[in-house]
Amino acid sequence: QVQLVESGGGLVQPGGSLRLSCVGSGFIFSDATMSWYRQTPGKERKLVALITNREHTHYVDAVKGRFTISRDNAEKSVSLQMNSLKPEDTGVYYCNSWTVTNQYWGQGTQVTVSS
Repeated sequence: QVQLVESGGGLVQPGGSLRLSCVGSGFIFSDATMSWYRQTPGKERKLVALITNREHTHYVDAVKGRFTISRDNAEKSVSLQMNSLKPEDTGVYYCNSWTVTNQYWGQGTQVTVSS
């Protein structure tokens, strides 16, 4: 049974930091490209950052220089360090795993950036 379990969301003031974590099980974690997506009400889920199985990273322009994605294959985990948070970073963050044969999603974790 495949599982992706996110944690680390919460309420933070603008300029603050949060670290999201996602632990995977039931699939070969080291083979997968791991990503974080964000979704806001009424909008489609959008990519925030990804890290390939060879640890190449990609960030959307809005988070470059502020967010860092990393993975630990031994722990089967992927993290998203979010610094200098802005209100527009608010949303539900989803962990995603992708290979050429399968794609899986976590249940999401809410991040709210507000004063």
